[in-house]
Amino acid sequence: MSETVTIRSEALTARIALTGAELVSLHDASGAEWMTDGDPAVWAGHAPILFPIVGELAGGSYRLDGSEYALPRHGFARRREFELVEHTGNSAVLRLGDDAGTRAVWPFSFVLDLRYVLQGDALTMTAIVTNRGQDAMPFSIGFHPGFAWPLPNGGDKAKHRIIFSDFEEGPIRRLDEDGLLRAFEDTPVKNRVLRPYPGLFHADALIWDRLSSRSLRFEGETVQPEAGSDKKEAAAPAALQIAFPDCPMLGIWQKPDADFLCLEPWAGIADPEGFDGNLREKPGMMELAAGDSRRFDVTITIFPAEAGE
Repeated sequence: MSETVTIRSEALTARIALTGAELVSLHDASGAEWMTDGDPAVWAGHAPILFPIVGELAGGSYRLDGSEYALPRHGFARRREFELVEHTGNSAVLRLGDDAGTRAVWPFSFVLDLRYVLQGDALTMTAIVTNRGQDAMPFSIGFHPGFAWPLPNGGDKAKHRIIFSDFEEGPIRRLDEDGLLRAFEDTPVKNRVLRPYPGLFHADALIWDRLSSRSLRFEGETVQPEAGSDKKEAAAPAALQIAFPDCPMLGIWQKPDADFLCLEPWAGIADPEGFDGNLREKPGMMELAAGDSRRFDVTITIFPAEAGE
């Protein structure tokens, strides 16, 4: 188990691992856990940070300026040790810089900072990428948080739903057996609502590379008052909102029948089928000029279940 750092607000407690700067726990004031348990028999992750690529490379490698380099799916940041550079009661900043190991597979000088801040019932994760080199640096970044499904006190797992902030009428993408993007298919979102079920993920993740929404609400079962009870209104369901103003793409994934669901804001994407591996032409890559930085915010807001009136 990696060393962790703990931060708190009056409503939430979060633990972040130094390995990967990964959020591994998010408890509410009652002690209920909102993240996946990271069972290694199912999926050992909790909320890995994807950098400097998102997804799979064609053939596991990329070409850049006449050389070829290998990178695993989602890059190397999730396996690296970050340095804790700042820690207060409700915040922490963890940092990864380039070294001989990273430069062997990613020939750029960079700093990746992950800032976690708890304020009330919200956790904000901020990734800041800085190019310390002399040349423009292409990169992608993504967030991969896995949440408990069903949510704490969320009722029937089959009655959970995801509500998109905007209408998502366009098609989605899937992955082939090599983890590469394949052709479009019809969206399962109806009137901004996606009702997840295990069979939806037998073909791996749902992927939006043309996303309108910049926030989602994941909520549990709405329980109506029983006939004859004194309660007049339905109880507010357990829910969380994830807002990602800087990420134009999204993946939703689980291992079929597992008790978690990943809601993954991305600024980058896997190679499409047939891509030739030239990094500077890879779909979803951004470019950062020498000395520049770019910031990506994701905020998770927790809404524990409430009793009806």
